[in-house]
Amino acid sequence: MKPPQDTQAPPRGFLERAFAGLAAGEFTPAGLLELCLERIRERNDEVRAWIVVAPQPATAPGALHGIPFGVKDIFETRGLATEYGSPLYAGRVGEEDAALVAALRRTGGVLLGKTHTSAFAYFDPAPTRNPRDLARTPGGSSSGSAAAVAAGMVPFTLGTQTMGSVIRPASFCGITGFKPTFGLLPLEGVLPFAPSLDTAGLFTETAAGMKLLWERMGNVTRAEPATRLGVLEPWVPIESEMRQAYERAIDRFRAAGWAADLVTTPVDLAAVGKAVELVTTVEGARTHRARWEQFGEQIGAKLAALVRRGLAIGEAEYFSALEALETGRRRMLELWADYPVLLSPAARGPAPEGLASTGDPALNAPWTGLHGPVLTLPMNPGDRLPLGLQMAAPPGADGLLLGTAVRLEQDLVSNAL
Repeated sequence: MKPPQDTQAPPRGFLERAFAGLAAGEFTPAGLLELCLERIRERNDEVRAWIVVAPQPATAPGALHGIPFGVKDIFETRGLATEYGSPLYAGRVGEEDAALVAALRRTGGVLLGKTHTSAFAYFDPAPTRNPRDLARTPGGSSSGSAAAVAAGMVPFTLGTQTMGSVIRPASFCGITGFKPTFGLLPLEGVLPFAPSLDTAGLFTETAAGMKLLWERMGNVTRAEPATRLGVLEPWVPIESEMRQAYERAIDRFRAAGWAADLVTTPVDLAAVGKAVELVTTVEGARTHRARWEQFGEQIGAKLAALVRRGLAIGEAEYFSALEALETGRRRMLELWADYPVLLSPAARGPAPEGLASTGDPALNAPWTGLHGPVLTLPMNPGDRLPLGLQMAAPPGADGLLLGTAVRLEQDLVSNAL
C-alpha cells in the first residue's frame, strides 16, 4: 500500500516560524533574539531551564543565520559556564566550543546559553521543572534543553542520549526529540559517559521543524516516507494513558491510509535494553571512577552507586553485552528491510509527579543500543500531560525517518478522532 499523500501542511512550530519570519523580513535576527530573551524572562524563574543566558555572536553567516539555540551543559562552550550539572564544577568556564556547537555557530546559529542537565548526565535530577506541569519532571538528563523548547524560549536545543535522555524528555514535555544514527554528529568537546552509546541529539517543537533543521545543518532528508510502519507491542508495562494514546494514534494512521502492521522483532528488546544498561554501567564507571574516588557521594548518590556497581562487573560480562548488541543490530536488519520505521511508546506514561526521578528509559534504551535514529512525536497535542510516540529506523535512515515523521505528525492533527 502506498503511503498517504501530503494533502495538508504540517503544523508550524517556533523554528519554522523563525525561519519564515527572517526570510520574509517580518523581523530581524535581533528581534528574534529579543523575543527569546523575553520568553526566558517570563518563564525561566519557574521552569529553571537555563543555567546561563548570554547570547554569543555567530562566527559566520550561513543556513542558520540568526537562529538562537541552547546547549546542554555537558557541551564545552568557549567563555560560557560548562559545569556538567554539578556544584562541584560551579564557576567552571569552557575554553573551546564543542565541535557541534562550533559547526552550528559557523552556519549562523546564535548560541543563546547553557541549559540544565542532571549531574554528569545521569539520574541525579537537575532543578528544571516541566513547563506543562511544574509539579512534574521534564525528564533527564537533557532536562533543560527539552524544557526550554517546550516553554517556547528558543527554537531548538542540543542534548545527548546514552539510554533515553533525548526521547524521554521530549515525550514528557510534548515536543520532538531526535537522536540521530550513532556517530553521525560529532561528540568532540562533550563530556563522555558511555562512549559505545553516547549520541548527540536535538529538540524542536515539531517534526516539521526537526526535518528543516536537519536539512539546514547540511543533511539530506527524503520527501517520500516509509511505505510500511511496524507497530510494536511494548516490551515493558505501560500506563493506561499511554496505552490509550498509542492505540488511538495507530488508528489515526490507519484511517489516513498507512499500512501499519503489528510486528514482532527478531530480537528480545527487553534483553537488548538490559545489555545497554550493563554497558552504560561499566563504561560510566570507567568514565567517572577518578571523579568518584576524589569526591565520593558528592558526584551524586545515583552516579556514585553506578560507579560502585560498574567496577564490580567483570570483563567477560561486559564483552558479552557488547556482543549481544552487535548481534541485535545485525538481526534487526531483517525486520527493517520490510518495515523501515517501527513505532512504540516513548515512555511508560506521562511525566511522573515530583522531581526526585527523571523517569524510566526502558522503552528507549534498546534503540540507543541498536545505533539507529529515533524520534519522539507528540501524540496528544493540546492535552495537559503530553505523551510521545517513539519512531525507530535502521542506522543511516535518518532522512527517511524524518520524512515519515512529518507525514505522521500531519495525520495526528488532521485525523484526530
